[in-house]
Amino acid sequence: MTVARLQQALVLAILAALVLWNAWWWPRGQPVVALLGSLLLALPHAPVLALEFWLMRRLHRDQAVPRARPGALLRAWWHEVACGVAVFGWRQPFRSRAEPDHLEAGAQGRTAVVLVHGFMCNRAMWNPWMRRLRAAGHPFVAVTLGPPWAPVEHHAPALQQAVQRARQATGRPPLVVAHSMGGLVVRAWLRSIAALHADPVAECTAGIVTIATPHGGTWLARFGRAANARQMRLGSAWLAELQAAERPAWAAGFTCFHSNCDNVVFPVSAAVLPGADNRLVPGMAHVQLLGHPAVLGEVLRRLTPPPCRS
Repeated sequence: MTVARLQQALVLAILAALVLWNAWWWPRGQPVVALLGSLLLALPHAPVLALEFWLMRRLHRDQAVPRARPGALLRAWWHEVACGVAVFGWRQPFRSRAEPDHLEAGAQGRTAVVLVHGFMCNRAMWNPWMRRLRAAGHPFVAVTLGPPWAPVEHHAPALQQAVQRARQATGRPPLVVAHSMGGLVVRAWLRSIAALHADPVAECTAGIVTIATPHGGTWLARFGRAANARQMRLGSAWLAELQAAERPAWAAGFTCFHSNCDNVVFPVSAAVLPGADNRLVPGMAHVQLLGHPAVLGEVLRRLTPPPCRS
């Protein structure tokens, strides 16, 4: 079953529960109970997110960046609560095909973008990005990886196909942009093609941008039982094998955005790739980081050719 189908079922179940709850309590003259229960049913992820933020701050020890202040944590928590409804309650379940790939005939000679989503997501995570890229005339391909619980390396062929499509349409290697687990998919893909290229980052891409990727794993993954969740545990054997297979020069082609307020990838150092251009964006939650102007701005800067000098 796809992520969209799973999330559609969850949304419909919540809506049915809301109808039944209110149908029971309103006729019995219990408006407060009806409203409070409706709030809990509509936002079941809010207390889970609060626990994630609490754990993230509590486990912020021996890190090179300052701990997020309580105000920043509260703002980030509220953003993720609202974003959870918009992304996981509407965009991903029902809008995964709203923004088709953009590889028009006039794309030759331009740099395309390949967009790679993370764990339990689909290509709709990138819908705001795809609208911006299309409006600016930049070609792009956004993948949907599946099945959602497969090992990370299982998705390498799908990424390879997307990169080939982008390159065939433009005649140039694409810029690869990945969120969360998607950055590990990119690294697994590079390992899979390393036998064919001396430097797959330089030869097959125009650079790689990762956003909130658990390059060193994440403490939170200890609660996951899926194959890819186990791979993302701090100090996992899979991550050690991945790092051992990589050449030091590859990291120079990576730009890695991370935050001290990431409620999914923590501690902060887990989102840092040694040897890469690691950029801290303070106060941003896991999904919130996707919308920060510095992140999209960096991608657009790389896609815009420098002005010609007279």
